[in-house]
Amino acid sequence: MKIKFLLTSFDIWKPEHKFNSSDDLLAAISVQELSDYSLSFIRKLPVDSEVAPEIVISQIKKFQPDIIVCCGMAEKRETLTIESQANSGAEVIKTSIDLSKLVVGLDVTEISNDAGKFVCEDLYYSVLKYLDEGCLKSKCIFVHVPILTGVYRDLIVGDFIKILSKIS
Repeated sequence: MKIKFLLTSFDIWKPEHKFNSSDDLLAAISVQELSDYSLSFIRKLPVDSEVAPEIVISQIKKFQPDIIVCCGMAEKRETLTIESQANSGAEVIKTSIDLSKLVVGLDVTEISNDAGKFVCEDLYYSVLKYLDEGCLKSKCIFVHVPILTGVYRDLIVGDFIKILSKIS
């Protein structure tokens, strides 16, 4: 049986933005021949701390994915970064996935401990809390995506595909 993934991305949120790199990445993934997996996408989530988690959690209930990979844009970062945890006030929830093993052999991916104190972190925290409270077997990571340009784009897409294969 194929591993079921739910992949999410955000829409643009600043007037000067022409794109969101998280959605650009999912667009690139959606055209790949990844027949080993069952991929479901929620693309262009609204950049809203209440609405985005509601949408994603409703789709988790519907699809019951094995793995959830939420993606967000990190325009000031230069590498793909997998977030180890999400905070809400003093409460911290860590992903149940061993990220140190996950990043071995990846070219342009690092572990981050700072999900950004914005909608990305709000989404990650909400999903991790939902999975914890429901004692669900689904696992979740949040990946921050730098701007995809040139050859670097291919390295990031390649690392993301490796992440999907290693996490499953």
